[in-house]
Amino acid sequence: MRERPPVTDWASDFDPLDPAWINDPFPIWAALRKGCPVAHTDRFMGVYFPSRYADVRAIAYDAEHFSSRRVIVRETLPPRFPTEPITSDPPVHRAERRVLLPAFTPERVSRLEPRARALCNELIDRFIDQPEVDAAIAYAQEIPARLTAHLLGLPEQDGELYRRFIAALLEDGITDRALLTAAVEESDRYFREHVRARKQAPGDDLISYLNRAELDGQPLSEDKVVGFLRVLLVAGIDTTWSAIGVCLWHLAQAPADRERLVREPQLLPQAIEEFLRAYAPVTMARVVAKETTLGGCTLSPGQMVLLSFPAANRDPEVFPEPDQVRIDRTENRHATFGLGIHRCLGSNLARLELKVALGEFLRRIPRFHLAGEVSWSGGSIRGPRRLPLRIA
Repeated sequence: MRERPPVTDWASDFDPLDPAWINDPFPIWAALRKGCPVAHTDRFMGVYFPSRYADVRAIAYDAEHFSSRRVIVRETLPPRFPTEPITSDPPVHRAERRVLLPAFTPERVSRLEPRARALCNELIDRFIDQPEVDAAIAYAQEIPARLTAHLLGLPEQDGELYRRFIAALLEDGITDRALLTAAVEESDRYFREHVRARKQAPGDDLISYLNRAELDGQPLSEDKVVGFLRVLLVAGIDTTWSAIGVCLWHLAQAPADRERLVREPQLLPQAIEEFLRAYAPVTMARVVAKETTLGGCTLSPGQMVLLSFPAANRDPEVFPEPDQVRIDRTENRHATFGLGIHRCLGSNLARLELKVALGEFLRRIPRFHLAGEVSWSGGSIRGPRRLPLRIA
């Protein structure tokens, strides 16, 4: 990433790629929430940042004034690469979403649990006898990438290719349009090849399901199938591996929480919800479609607005002691999987992956600690990219 001008004022010149924002954004958001609940920057062609839960929720439910045609803030206008239904607005959004829903029901997702559990143990076998491991690279990133390949009916080693696509689409491509364009074109070729192959030899996998699916009574076009598959890259892999990684990061430096979950594994689902609240990985965006006001601030058409679910989850008006991570928190209506019509349709799969990944790690490695400096990703998805752990 090229050197960026320093931030002069978080309220009027914020930069989500600034190291302070990437490494520890929570104090910045807390200060903005008190002093300037709707911040603005001229960077990235103009972006607003609301930090209160109520404002984030209002945007998520207002498709008239806020369009989803662009959901990632970038320094230049990106090449067009549809990722429906994430980038769809009403009225077409509902029909597109309905096509995908049957593939992510609790019953359908539960079929992946045996493979998820076996995969986690295969990964742990590789490093359990080592004194240290980078748990982000060797574990967290592997699970959703490989499980997604399994879901598509493709070789699990293709998960490594997905990691490269994701880095270009969601991180490096934010400031490098040429890199973004190359990744879009390569991923497009990759998916089209497999969509066509599945038409010739269908199976019991997601690609074959989409090839058979219909939208408004008509078979899906190849472009539409490829767009749906790209959703898995943009919304389903990096988000989950970031969530797995940040859970391990928390437990590595919170021995009381780690020891309690080892003693009380039945508490794990509740703890996962709290980790999702406190360390939500996803910040989406919307385009201001019509002039409107929010928190006393006038929002201009054409500019972007960050839909920060992580900031909303730290609002003290909604969550008592929001900066305290309490793994037995009971009232926890977090916004991590989104709000409104675009609420994450893959939340069942994400929760399954988190439950299995953390459960198997704690079962087999009950003691671990941080072993070095942690690095974090910038952009739409926040999570540890390097997570050195000492296994003890």
